Amino acid sequence: MKLRSMQTFVTTAFLTICAVSGCAGADSSTVGADAETAIDADVSGGVTSDAPSGAMSATVAATEDMVEPEGEEADMETWKTAIDGLSDDFIFGMDVSSLLAEEKSGVKFYDFDGNEQDALKTFADSGINYIRIRVWNDPYDENGNGYGGGNNDLPTAIELGKRATDYGMKVLIDFHYSDFWADPQKQYAPKAWKGMSLSEKSEALYDYTKNSLAELFDSGVDVGMVQIGNEINNGMSGESDINNVIELLKAGSRAVREVAGQRGKDIGIVVHYTDINKKEAVFSLIEKLVNGGLDFDMMGLSYYPFWHGDLDNMKNVIGYIGEHFSKKVFIAETSYCYSMEDGDGFANRVSKSDLVEGYPATIDGQASFMHDLYRDVNSAGGIGVFYWEGAWIPVGSASSDNMPIWEKYGSGWASSFASDYDADAAKYYGGSSWDNQAFFDFDGHPLESMRVFKYIR
Repeated sequence: MKLRSMQTFVTTAFLTICAVSGCAGADSSTVGADAETAIDADVSGGVTSDAPSGAMSATVAATEDMVEPEGEEADMETWKTAIDGLSDDFIFGMDVSSLLAEEKSGVKFYDFDGNEQDALKTFADSGINYIRIRVWNDPYDENGNGYGGGNNDLPTAIELGKRATDYGMKVLIDFHYSDFWADPQKQYAPKAWKGMSLSEKSEALYDYTKNSLAELFDSGVDVGMVQIGNEINNGMSGESDINNVIELLKAGSRAVREVAGQRGKDIGIVVHYTDINKKEAVFSLIEKLVNGGLDFDMMGLSYYPFWHGDLDNMKNVIGYIGEHFSKKVFIAETSYCYSMEDGDGFANRVSKSDLVEGYPATIDGQASFMHDLYRDVNSAGGIGVFYWEGAWIPVGSASSDNMPIWEKYGSGWASSFASDYDADAAKYYGGSSWDNQAFFDFDGHPLESMRVFKYIR
């Protein structure tokens, strides 16, 4: 697959934002998947795409029953073709971290029949079996105003986690060990840990991890995996030296193991890296973790086809990690666009210059990419895939003034209140740059591409 080079454009209204997402961040040249926003001046360039709302939802509702391919189509691999050899516990994951903030902002979601329904149930009904939720220590300013990006504190994770558990899904908790976005470009320590020595910070991280997991389990959340840090290629919690990072990771790992033992739970410990196109650097980091005696089970990798190489490279990385380090591997973040249209007046992160050959910005293109990604992850020995923020749809229309709602409920990627912690995020605050990559249209109706997860089975 040929990957077109990524181009980042600057409009007079916005400047390129340095990486922030969990996605946050996709890589060092972008704002990343979790909240990074670079504005493409070509966003409104008249690209033809599937209708993202209204008219399309009627079509989707009318096609409730999946139809198996017939004739010549049945002999060709399409996104409706089952993938052979998937294990029963293969992970069909979805990051929904912004969902609660979306709901508080008045966003509604629907099922394929047009009935209002919890987006988590729609995901579960469509074959998703694992939910990923990011957690920030204290994403609020001194007056209690949220930093945005979902205001993902522990209570938010508990509420979303309980709902996911009720629908029969397991939960991956993604600790950023920061008060806001953590990624290769930004790894700020939480405000409460400022000025601490490494040993003090390690102890604080241990206590925070252990206490947070205790609250999650006491609340009935079925935590199956814990991510200790988010895209930590270049550091974590204000530490950049790899030996210091390993000491912090050991504190988090120790906390998870102790909670698992006390609760009689099997909890997978995950280390999360991105920039897998720079595979030798990633392998070197993992080798340092292993040689440093870190106790962990799995590698979670961010893989966005716009930034991280082609599918063959991704397969090679997964296969090498499994063979040389004996760790389970999964894709912790990925996405693809179904439209080039902007839904909320805050321009999209991914534009037509980012499209990958063979996967147009259509509903079929989105579904086809996901099918091929699952196929290749499975063939390489990976254990699953998590899609990043599949329900982060617009708050209001592109022609509306949505800023007051984004600011009040944190449903945009950042709010102005983040200035006391992350000056860049506060400077370029606003709405969702990810709405053209969700699995719901701009009005909250599920896209036909969401059916790909059942077809894959």
